[in-house]
Amino acid sequence: MESLFNFEIGITLFLQNLGAWLAGPFQAISLLATEEFFILILPLVFWSIDSLIGLRMAFMLVISGSINYYLKMIFHSPRPFWYDASVKSYSHETSFGLPSGHSQSAASQFGIMAATVQKKGFTIAMLVVIFLVGLSRLFLGMHFLRDVLTGWLLGGILVWLYMRFEKNVAQWLTSKSLTIQILLSFVLGVVIILLGFGFQTISASWQMPAEWINNAALTGGAVPDPFNIEGIITLGGVAFGFMSGYAIWVKKFGQPKALGSVVKRFARYLVGIVGVIALYLGLKMIFPEEPLVLGYILRFVRYTLIGLWVTYFAPLIFKKLKLEK
Repeated sequence: MESLFNFEIGITLFLQNLGAWLAGPFQAISLLATEEFFILILPLVFWSIDSLIGLRMAFMLVISGSINYYLKMIFHSPRPFWYDASVKSYSHETSFGLPSGHSQSAASQFGIMAATVQKKGFTIAMLVVIFLVGLSRLFLGMHFLRDVLTGWLLGGILVWLYMRFEKNVAQWLTSKSLTIQILLSFVLGVVIILLGFGFQTISASWQMPAEWINNAALTGGAVPDPFNIEGIITLGGVAFGFMSGYAIWVKKFGQPKALGSVVKRFARYLVGIVGVIALYLGLKMIFPEEPLVLGYILRFVRYTLIGLWVTYFAPLIFKKLKLEK
């Protein structure tokens, strides 16, 4: 195993030796698979481009993100700059390395977009983006090659599974009453979080090598904090808010559709994104993070509200302002 790590470190060092000037472009590319990027882009797609693509992206965000977190808890794999101080840290990551979350998110998000659009040119463009995101993670010193390859593989498998079973699951869900759908959304959100705590508990006896922490400090990278649970709480809240809001909207008004002129589509995004930013940043400043239990509950509430805003309250405002068509 150590010899394989050293081989992959050689790949990272080779890329980094191409020049530090590449750090800026690769950091920008890496942003295409971050939480902040999808918080801005997913509502744009759902409200103003294609509601079906936006819906699928949201579900894939929750599914892929949750599985990625659980697997990181299982493998306890280091990042290159934890393992070898000669690797430069061009970004700040604190979680375990395997599988690469950015690579998996890129493969699942841009993959589901390509699977929905089904146009050759668009698919090729998405594959290029997926490849560049993975390459950026190698150059930035955030992942070994195995992390990136595993992330790509998992993302592709999840896209295939989603497209394979979406129709059956959707038919089953729509056969339930609205109350049951909302309850199932809440249960899903809670289960996602409880599984996160469960995998964390299983790893309680695992001790991080002191060398990893020391190397991270020597490279100027972020201090490892792989057992942080905030990410999985975020996903649980998004799952509950997005799914329940969508269920309510469909029950009252039918399937959402991104219709209207370019001006109206742009206006919807401007109006809606103000609410997203207000909830994302405003509530973050208002809600306390301590004590931890209260902080976790309020984090769940914050992302639930963001999900509800995207799928129900913002579209309701669009309807009142006659921006929906």
